[in-house]
Amino acid sequence: MDIDQALQTFIVESRELLEAMNEGLLGIEHTQDRAESVNAIFRAAHTIKGSAGVFSLDHIVAFTHVLESVLDDAREGHVEISGELVSLLLSCGDHIGELIDAVEPGQRGVDEALALRGVPLLERLRTYLHVVPLPGKPPTIAQRVDSTAVDTDCWHISLRFGLDVLKNCLDPLSFIRYLGKLGTITGIVTLPDAIPAAAEMDPDSCYLGFEIAFNSESDKAAIENVFEFVRDDCAVQILPPRSRISQYIRLIDELPEEPAQLGEILVKCGTLTTKELEAGLGHQSSVASAQLIGAILVEQGAVPPAVLEAALAKQQQVNALKAQNARSIRVDADKLDRLINLVGELIIAGASIDLIARRTRNVELQECNSTLSELVEQVRDNALQLRMVKIGATFSRLKRVVHDVARELGKDIELQISGEDTELDKTVVEKIGDPLMHLVRNAMDHGIGAPDVRAARGKPAQGTIVLNAYHDSGNIVIQVSDDGSGLNRDKILAEAVERGLIEAGRSLSDAEVYDLIFEPGFSTAEQVTNLSGRGVGLDVVKRNITALRGSVSIASEAGRGTTVTVRLPLTLAIINGFQVGVGDTVFVVPLDMIEECVRFSSENDQGYTNLHGQVLPLIRLRALFEVEGAVGPRQSIVVIKHAGKRTGLVVDALLGEFQTVIKPLSKIFGHVKCISGSSILGSGEVALILDAPALVQQAVTREMERSTSALRGPTLAVRMPDAA
Repeated sequence: MDIDQALQTFIVESRELLEAMNEGLLGIEHTQDRAESVNAIFRAAHTIKGSAGVFSLDHIVAFTHVLESVLDDAREGHVEISGELVSLLLSCGDHIGELIDAVEPGQRGVDEALALRGVPLLERLRTYLHVVPLPGKPPTIAQRVDSTAVDTDCWHISLRFGLDVLKNCLDPLSFIRYLGKLGTITGIVTLPDAIPAAAEMDPDSCYLGFEIAFNSESDKAAIENVFEFVRDDCAVQILPPRSRISQYIRLIDELPEEPAQLGEILVKCGTLTTKELEAGLGHQSSVASAQLIGAILVEQGAVPPAVLEAALAKQQQVNALKAQNARSIRVDADKLDRLINLVGELIIAGASIDLIARRTRNVELQECNSTLSELVEQVRDNALQLRMVKIGATFSRLKRVVHDVARELGKDIELQISGEDTELDKTVVEKIGDPLMHLVRNAMDHGIGAPDVRAARGKPAQGTIVLNAYHDSGNIVIQVSDDGSGLNRDKILAEAVERGLIEAGRSLSDAEVYDLIFEPGFSTAEQVTNLSGRGVGLDVVKRNITALRGSVSIASEAGRGTTVTVRLPLTLAIINGFQVGVGDTVFVVPLDMIEECVRFSSENDQGYTNLHGQVLPLIRLRALFEVEGAVGPRQSIVVIKHAGKRTGLVVDALLGEFQTVIKPLSKIFGHVKCISGSSILGSGEVALILDAPALVQQAVTREMERSTSALRGPTLAVRMPDAA
């Protein structure tokens, strides 16, 4: 791995750590184990600082060091975690993210303008430093001096680098230099014992070890994190100041060097005195060397048994997590995209082979092709699964939006999340973030009122926004709900009439009225704010969702709240389709949206039929797309379902299931309705993929208009035709 690759890894991992910091900060005021949350946030900040130091990104190190100091004081109980401090720490995390984003491989200069933007944040951070400890705070462990402790104020670090550390483009000396940022190296001895004979030496291997006496006020975790980036390529042991002699004896026993030589090195470093070393070696025979360190600490009264049990449980949890991470690897997203494209081409080629096999009626070829098709389908499913990611990360980022916007609006709003483990294609996840943010901000600004207004209406002062995700019929459904006052139907209608969007006196359903708010420039806000009132946002939301072959709908109840439902396909690449024929034209219907196929009676000239005792609106694809040619002798109805509503598509022929590779339409076909894409058949011809949600919506709208016309006519009687 070259230095640019290592730097890119640092950037990716730092972004993940910043997300973890944000999530921890946003939940810290509601968590019961606040101390553990602060520790996790501290570790994330320190890891970023340590990794930045490896690459000599001193401006990131300097800023993060102040942030880390505040978090360290919070861990010790010297600083109270308040809402104001949480907001400051979130802003600092944003600034660190900007500093990291400005780092590019091969270019590590400091953006002076960006660095200056962090100065006010540093000044605010420093106001929290050097605060008097809170009353009742117990003394730290470092303040407790055991009579058997070594008389030194220095940490002792035993460091052995692995052979491959240089091959991995890591400089061992850079880690030692970075220690100087945490304190002072008072003594260091280089151990060349592992260097082989000159003929056997590999110039790309590292054979050195170090014994270091280190004076610092940092804690052990902070010192360990200096070596976080090289942990897999080194062995490091750290003994704190005034450690017991038995711990040094154990260190001597465990390290590869001869005990006598290593003992002399410890003395030479200034960590041990000659008298202390001799006393320890003389006492070694009486120490139960097989006794576990935990048992020794409990026996000496240094650690309560309950704390030891908790530490062991945490250790098991960390080991399990490490084992899980060891089974995972990072894969570049572009490589996954290329894999999906190749699988798509494989499916198209397989369809051509299948067509040839059926035409030649070669049984052996058909059997081989059937086996190949099954394997291709398994490859397709596994390849698509690689691109599936949980939507929880997107939901978590919205916590920050709710936190910041609520403070800006002066409202108390809680975000509740469910279904965060729901998976969908990474491309969909990347493109749905902004629309969801708009919906959440709109709910906070328009939906949830101020605390005094809510209290006057008998509601809790704290408003609630709920994000929920789940799978439904091959789609992912995302709902954004609020417990506000709901949409004002009459106000929306009046605004629509005034803008000329609808005719005065026209009868519309609630869904049609609420859908008007997605019109460009539509707004009922009484005043313009930083968040809304300009009529910009919701029209973009709908356009972006539609571009993803999705749909958006609104349900609202006056005084109770509003729910916006977004339906999206699980993937934008490959789907299971069902081919239907209309004349010489082939269409593809997403298989997940098909309920059943039934025979159609050509004598039925109505726009609906009776299916299982229920009215089923019909759409004749031949008429909708103006397909020429004679009607087939045996027409069928393909019943599709979307968002709980059903529609029947009248077609000439049912051609069977088909693995459909979705190809986007050119921009010149963007105005074509009820078509969401295209696919290439085995014959090389193009089949159009039907937009099932748009077809269902068209049928529902037409059926409502028909019902309204019937009610206005001379009779209300509606005779149902016989079942098809």
